[in-house]
Amino acid sequence: MKKTFNAFRYAGWLAIICSTFGSLLLFIVGAMKTYTAFAVVFLNEVPHNSLAHLDTADIATYYLIKSLDTFLIAFVLFIFAHGVFTLFISNKKLTDADKENVLAWIKTPNIGHLKNVLAEVIVIILFVKFLEAVLVNFDNLDWKILILPVSILLLSLGLKFLNLAEESEDRIEEKE
Repeated sequence: MKKTFNAFRYAGWLAIICSTFGSLLLFIVGAMKTYTAFAVVFLNEVPHNSLAHLDTADIATYYLIKSLDTFLIAFVLFIFAHGVFTLFISNKKLTDADKENVLAWIKTPNIGHLKNVLAEVIVIILFVKFLEAVLVNFDNLDWKILILPVSILLLSLGLKFLNLAEESEDRIEEKE
C-alpha cells in the first residue's frame, strides 16, 4: 500500500508543470500589458474604445495596474508550483547550505505555510482589482463598488482569525 501512495505522489508533477507554464504565460501577458501602457503614452494608441473617455495617463495607469495584477497571479502560480514540489515530490531534508540558497519568501515548510502565502497574495490581488475598478469607473461610482472592499476586509479578518501565519511559524520553530 505504501508503494501505491509513494507512486501517486508523482501525480503532483502535473500540478507543478501546469502551474509553472501558467506562471510563465502570465509573466509574458503582464509584459504585454506593460507594453500597452507604454504604447498608450508614447504612440497615442487607445487599445479599447471603452477606455476612450479616460485621459492618456489614466489609460496607462489602468494597464500598469492590470500588469501588476497579472504579475501577482504569475507569482502565486510559481509559489504554488514550488510549494507542491517541496512538500510532495522532494523527499530530502534540507541541509544548512540548501536553506541558505532558498529565498526566504518561497520556503515551504508545510501545507499551512503554503496556504497562508497563497491567501495573502489573493487578498492583495483582490485589492488591485478594486483599484482597477475604481480607476475605470471613477466618474460613475455607486454603492455597488463597495462590495469588493467589504469582501477584502472580511477575507482579511478571516485570515487573521485563522492565525495561519502564527501556526506555520510555530510549526517551523518546533521543527528547529
